[in-house]
Amino acid sequence: MSKVVFFDVANTLLYKPDLYPRMEEVLRKHGYNVSHEELERKHRLLSEVIIFPDQTSRAFYMHFNTELLYLLGIVPDEKIVTELFEACTYLPWAGFPDIDALREINLPKGILSNWDITLPEKLKEHVNSHFSWILGSQLKGIRKPDPAFFKIMVESAGCEPGELVYVGDSVRLDIVPALQMGIRAILIDRPGIYPNSGLTRISNMKQLINLI
Repeated sequence: MSKVVFFDVANTLLYKPDLYPRMEEVLRKHGYNVSHEELERKHRLLSEVIIFPDQTSRAFYMHFNTELLYLLGIVPDEKIVTELFEACTYLPWAGFPDIDALREINLPKGILSNWDITLPEKLKEHVNSHFSWILGSQLKGIRKPDPAFFKIMVESAGCEPGELVYVGDSVRLDIVPALQMGIRAILIDRPGIYPNSGLTRISNMKQLINLI
């Protein structure tokens, strides 16, 4: 029986709604017609293999955007890489529309996320739900997918691993390490990019209610 549910934050509860439209605009300006679906899929998959620091930098995003362009079949040059960075830096976060479903979950809720010290503030601003535990990587000095971070989550919740549900959008950072700890892990895959994962998968947060 599930006693506690924890969530990842970036691309699980919060996202940047202007990110892909801004990228598409820059690409069109340079003569590249990339569909939203292709851009999101390749951006999300690249995010699975490139490690994001708690605090990103210009150098990090210049590297990330260069690799993204290669994935799109576009030969990168400094001009387009720079324009992508400038168009997408400091974009605002917002809550996914479906996170209103969290209010219907009658279990204690918590957060385990790779995020800087602004995590509690961002949650308060964008998520209309109470979290009994907020475990951010910068505050704890440890990051996913380190098993020790998931151990801290289980110990904080005061339950057995099998009594805890963890919901995240990353196979590598969220689901695999949680499963290895004996935690019940659920992949939220709104864009439908992991149809062959074989994992417990939902496409909308409302579907979580029937699984816990």
